[in-house]
Parts: sequence; C-alpha cells; structure tokens
Amino acid sequence: MQTSQIDFAAFGTEHLGAAVQLSRQAGWPHRVQDWEMALALSKGVVAIENDRVVGTVLVTPYKQDCATINMVIVDETMRGRGLGRKLMHAAIELAGERPLRLVATAEGLPLYEKLGFRQTGRILQHQGIAAEVATPMTTSAATMTDFSAVTELDRQAFGADRADLIAYLAKVGELAVVRRDGGVAGFAVLRTFGRGEVIGPVVAGNLEDAKALVAHFIALRPGAFLRIDTTAASGLSDWVAEQGFAHVGGGIAMMKPSFPGAEPVATIFALANQALG
Repeated sequence: MQTSQIDFAAFGTEHLGAAVQLSRQAGWPHRVQDWEMALALSKGVVAIENDRVVGTVLVTPYKQDCATINMVIVDETMRGRGLGRKLMHAAIELAGERPLRLVATAEGLPLYEKLGFRQTGRILQHQGIAAEVATPMTTSAATMTDFSAVTELDRQAFGADRADLIAYLAKVGELAVVRRDGGVAGFAVLRTFGRGEVIGPVVAGNLEDAKALVAHFIALRPGAFLRIDTTAASGLSDWVAEQGFAHVGGGIAMMKPSFPGAEPVATIFALANQALG
C-alpha cells in the first residue's frame, strides 16, 4: 500500500490548535494555554502529513545543563510507522550536547530504552478535590525579593539552572515559601493547568516542609480540583493520598546518559509537571 510523505517542521504557534487536538486524543488534559507555556520555554518539531499535524515533540533546555524531552505524541492513525522514533531523533538533535531527561509512559518505555535512556525513578500522579484545611504556620506567600533564593534552591535540587521556568511560573502562578534562619528553605508553586490547578514544583529540605507547602495551597483552594505529580522516592505520595488526592497514574523518570549526581541540599517533592520536570 502506498503511503503519503511525512514532512517535519519547526513547531510554531500556528501548530498549537492541532497539538491540543492530539493531546486530547491521547487523553491528556492540556489546554491551549498549557501548550503555549510549554512552547514558550521550548523548541520543537511537528510531523505533517497532507497538511495535517500527526506528531509533536518539544525540547525544553535548562541553559546548557540539561534538557527535557516532552509532549511526544503520535496520531493514533499513524502508529506503527516509526514516527515516534523519528520525532525522538529530531528532539535529540535539537538538544545538542545537553544531558536529557524525560518521563515515559509504559508504551513509550521500550523506544526510549533503545535510544539509550535509563530509568531513574517513578512519578506518581495524584489528583482530587481539595478539602478545607488550616493554613500551616510555617509557610507564607513569596515576595519579589525571594526570586533569586527560590531559583538557586531549585537549581541545587534539580541539578540544572531553571531560572527561565521559575520566572514564567512566577508570572502565571502563585509561590509560597518556607523561611528559616533568614533564608528560603523551601518553595512551591500553584498554577492553572489542565482540569484545574497543579501544585508544583515543590522543593524543600525535608518531608515536613514539603507537606506544609502543599498544605498551604490546599488551604487556599477548598473545593478546587488540584493535581500533584510527586516522586515515589520522595515519600510524599502516602500523605498526599491521605489528603484525598487519589493516585491515578504516573510515569517512569528516565535520563540519558545515566550518571550519579551530587547529593542535593534540597529535594524535588513534586514536579512542575511531567513535561517540565
């Protein structure tokens, strides 16, 4: 059977509508605003057949430290033709020499392993309706003067400079911090995403501070639909479930190349989302 040619082009704003449709087909909750944010921080490629977008991939660079590969979607009518592999090769080329990270679905795992990615952990997606809780005594809203400290704490925890991401989150969301000994010991972000709002990233030096930061935003949004993408290794998942946020899925954190990093001074207890880390 003859098949039509697939062309590849730089991902531009003119492709956002088609990208939203692809993510809906995949069962993802992304709104056009969520795609706009991802694209604003990233470079990407779209696959086009007969003037129709049939595949997407984005690469989000964090300076030269690393990059995340995300929003890898292939139209369900195009699967089995090697399109996912071609999109991944395009993404790896866009990333250059940067170390790579991604969160894989079970379906995508075999491809990523063949491309040299190795598993580093599990991501657990929790979501539900916020109950009425008391605002923690240890948290407060962040101020403009906290930005440099928040950015540095995030860099130490993530192992890469995500200043552009943190600046974008500060523009579209709300930030809370834990202060200790005259400095910022932890922070969290709340922003609109998907079906409701997402809490993340959450970065802290210990589990109790992480719980307090999550509780800060739960207290601000009684009755709201909230999502939290935590890591299995962080120990936050059981507590989040106890707050009424069910574990509904997740993914597999992967890295290329895989290497042990330095022991961080703070831990990422929740991701900005699975695309951005």
